[in-house]
Amino acid sequence: MSPETGAGEGVAEKVQRSGSAGTSAAGTAAAPALNGPMPTGLVVGGNRARLAIVMINWNRPDDTIECLESLLRTETPMRIIVVDNGSEDDSIARLKSWASGETPYEPPLGPMRRFTALPVQKPVPARIISDAEALDSAPGDEVLTIIASPENRGFSGGNNVGLRHAMKDLGIAYMWCLNNDTIVEPGAPSAVLARMDATHQVGMCGTQVRYYHRPGTWQQLNGSRFKLLTGMSKGIGSDQPITRSFDPKKVAQDTDFVLGASLIVSRAFLDTVGYMEESYFLYFEEMDWSVRNRGRFAIAFAHGAIIYHKEGGSIGSSGKAGQRSESSEYYLMRSRIKFYRRNFPLLWPLQYPLGVALICRRVLRRQPQKAAVMTRALLGMSRS
Repeated sequence: MSPETGAGEGVAEKVQRSGSAGTSAAGTAAAPALNGPMPTGLVVGGNRARLAIVMINWNRPDDTIECLESLLRTETPMRIIVVDNGSEDDSIARLKSWASGETPYEPPLGPMRRFTALPVQKPVPARIISDAEALDSAPGDEVLTIIASPENRGFSGGNNVGLRHAMKDLGIAYMWCLNNDTIVEPGAPSAVLARMDATHQVGMCGTQVRYYHRPGTWQQLNGSRFKLLTGMSKGIGSDQPITRSFDPKKVAQDTDFVLGASLIVSRAFLDTVGYMEESYFLYFEEMDWSVRNRGRFAIAFAHGAIIYHKEGGSIGSSGKAGQRSESSEYYLMRSRIKFYRRNFPLLWPLQYPLGVALICRRVLRRQPQKAAVMTRALLGMSRS
C-alpha cells in the first residue's frame, strides 16, 4: 500500500483518455446489462484463466461484494481469490451468503450504481479454504476462492497468501492485486491482459485509478514518482481531471512504483524477485518491490484499464493533509524507517530529523494523538 504523501507503455501518441470504449469523459458509461446466466468466460475449468485477481477483505464485506459484482461482469476468464485477513466481524459468512444467492445484492446509490445495478446470476461457484490449504493445494474449477486467514497479516502478508495460491495454477501468467474498496469497468481485465502480453519482459503494471466518489478525477495514473532523499512520493496525474491528455509511454517511464490499490505482477517477476516483504505490514511494500526489481523487469501501464477507488477504507489512509487515521500515521512512519534501513542505509539516519519535522507538523495542527503514535513508530516502539 503506497504512502500517498503528495497531494500503456509502447503507445507513443498522446491520448485524451476518458475511459474504455463507451465511456464518456466524466466516466458515465453504462455497464452492460446482465440479467441472464453468469458469462461462461468466468468458468475457470480447463486452465483457460491466465489472470488471477487477489484482494484482501478486512471487516468490509460490503465493499468486497461490490467489487466482486463489478468483476463478474467481464467475459475474460479469471480466477478471483479473496483473502479474509482475520476479520473480526461476520465477513466470511456474508461473502458465502452472497455467493450462494441466499442474501440478495443491493447496489449502492449514486453514480457508481451503474456498474452493479443488476446483480450477477447466483450462485457464484465458490470455495472457502483455510490459509494452510491455500498454501498446500492448487485451485480447483471454482471462479471464487475465499481464503480464511485466522490473523491479520497486513497488506503484504495477506496479498502473499493469495499470490502463492494463484501461483499453484500453472495456467496463471499474471496476478492483479486489487483493493477490495474498488470497482472495475467491464473492460479492465482484458485491458490488463493485453498490456501485460504486449510489454516485453514485463514485471509490474498499474492502471488508471479514479476516485470512486469523484469519478471525473484521477487518484493516480499507474503509480508515483518517489523522492529518494525525503521519502516523499507524488502520484502521477493525482487530482487531475480525467479529460486531461497524457502519454501512456511517458507515464510508464515516469513510474517509480505502482499504486498498490491496483498492481499487476507477472509470474516471472514473482519467480525472480519474490513476494512482498511482510515485515512492513502496511506501506512501502510497492517501493520495496520496485527497488528489488531494479534492472530486471519492465514497469508497464495498462491505460485502458479503469478502476474506481474509495481510498483508505480499512485503515484510513487518506492522501489529504491531516485526514489520515492514527493507525495510518503510525505504520507510515514505521515503514519509512524500515524501508531506508533495508534498502538505503546511508540515507537511513536522515529519516529521523525528517520524521521529527513531520511530528512537529502534527503538533502544529493540534493533532497530539497522531504526533504521539508517530513518535512511537520513529523510536521503534509498538503503537500502544
